[in-house]
Amino acid sequence: MSIKYIAAALLTAASLPVYAAQCDITIEGNDAMQFNMQEIVVDKTCTEFTVNLKHVGSMPKAAMGHNWVLTKTADFQATATEGMSAGIDNDYIKVGDERVIAHTDVVGGGESTSVTFDVAKLAAGEDYTFFCSFPGHWAMMKGTLKLGE
Repeated sequence: MSIKYIAAALLTAASLPVYAAQCDITIEGNDAMQFNMQEIVVDKTCTEFTVNLKHVGSMPKAAMGHNWVLTKTADFQATATEGMSAGIDNDYIKVGDERVIAHTDVVGGGESTSVTFDVAKLAAGEDYTFFCSFPGHWAMMKGTLKLGE
């Protein structure tokens, strides 16, 4: 089996949506600035949804920290850009930013964190983006979140 074939198969698997059979999911971030999934579908029967973020890399928070942030897709870029100046102590989220639906703390290699949010904050048919707001990461570490039908 060629490396090209294996790489294509891995890319295809990573791009498939992950349907949360329960009302929580675990997403991994690594030292190559990648999440292990690019789409999450939240079951509409959930009243709350929990995202567990696991940093599977080894680099420290100050150098390669990751968090998980959820906004409407229309708010994604402005939220990420403005969050950079908030600093690591604020998890690279502008203080009081009402565009942020949910976010975790920033964690370093080997660490985990989680956030639980009210599914009533999501609307069917709306486009949502999740991303890592660590400076420079949000261009690569992002995906979509949808409310199941």
